[in-house]
Amino acid sequence: MHETTDLVTGPGKNLGSQEKIVVLGLGYVGLPLAVALAGKFADVLGFDIDTARIQELQRGHDRTRELEPGRLAASVLRYSADAADLAGRTVFIVTVPTPINEHHSPDLTPMIRASELLGPYLQPGSLVIYESTVYPGVTEEVCGPILAKVSGLRQYEDFKLGYSPERINPGDRVHTLERVVKVVAGQDADTLERVAGLYEAVVEAGVHRAPTIKVAEAAKVIENTQRDLNIALMNELALIFDRLGIRTLDVLEAAGTKWNFLPFRPGLVGGHCIGVDPYYLTQKAQEVGYYPEVILAGRRVNDGMGAFIAQKLVKMLIAADCPVRGARIGILGLTFKENVPDLRNSRVPDIIQELRQFGIEPLVHDPLVTPAEAMHEYALTLQTLQDFDQLDGLILAVAHQEYLNSPQTAPQMLKPEGILIDVKSVLNGLDMPGRYWSL
Repeated sequence: MHETTDLVTGPGKNLGSQEKIVVLGLGYVGLPLAVALAGKFADVLGFDIDTARIQELQRGHDRTRELEPGRLAASVLRYSADAADLAGRTVFIVTVPTPINEHHSPDLTPMIRASELLGPYLQPGSLVIYESTVYPGVTEEVCGPILAKVSGLRQYEDFKLGYSPERINPGDRVHTLERVVKVVAGQDADTLERVAGLYEAVVEAGVHRAPTIKVAEAAKVIENTQRDLNIALMNELALIFDRLGIRTLDVLEAAGTKWNFLPFRPGLVGGHCIGVDPYYLTQKAQEVGYYPEVILAGRRVNDGMGAFIAQKLVKMLIAADCPVRGARIGILGLTFKENVPDLRNSRVPDIIQELRQFGIEPLVHDPLVTPAEAMHEYALTLQTLQDFDQLDGLILAVAHQEYLNSPQTAPQMLKPEGILIDVKSVLNGLDMPGRYWSL
């Protein structure tokens, strides 16, 4: 380990002040981490294979909106899309996505490609830390052997492995990188302290040292699995209460007066974490001979909510004597979550697909998505809000703040007898008897 200097202040001062760090993958997870590290360490490089992304960041533009423009502009972080710049790095932090395929099976391609990319630049003493959400064993049993093969170095001996699962919540300005305890793990005691020192330098909330890399991998994958199951329970209750003619929000507000009632709400479960991570755990479970029932049941409930919402709208149109085929329907919001521009694994397209089964081609709007992104990701043509008039039905699918700033806008888009579906139950107090429904 190098002698310390005054480049690092705080808890991590005596650990790795002269490390040459690179963060591979500058999305929602990697960019905030790279900027934070650049504020504490003298030599930090942000790397991404997306040259357009690198050019945007060099101009001070973050399309994810995770960093304030002022902070991004003030950062001394260097950017590159040239693999040659990986040479001479001592620490490689991999923050690439871990999606699923059309069969709901884990797709480790981004992690494999990242490992193959950085492998040639490993040298004796190199540390590779993965932040991507995976099932237990991926870091050491999948990525490690790839690194060894490509680099020609020995795993566990010539280069070291670490794992520190990301806990970024897109769009959350409270639970930021610095304010959430970071789980860290290393292949041995010395590596663990080296990993911990890096993160202690930037995470004010501190770190939790997991005993093994597999424990840290498992901890991360169950965080979102637990949340997925809790939301699935709320969604199933919403399905039941709808048949009973009871408003779910009213029930939850009443039950919520008990001190230990958990404040989960029903909704569309998408994104790159909650709707994906459980499948990583269930595949590994099946590989070792256990077929998960509760976890997969929760996934089935959540994955079916888009179709249920579309069917509810159709039923309300029929009850209002409105012709279904060719009905003029609008959908507000396309991203997976309010106030973020991320389209990954959005469940809004499920609503669109189900409506098409009834002969309805809905109008779609989202203020945070460009027309090119919507077309590339889902082959959808976005409309302007000016097109949302005289609608037979309207679905407020994603509660972006822009929609909530003028709560009366939604009803004004409808015909006098039009139907309004409020997925997140945010438009309370509307005087629309028989024409308003919330999940």
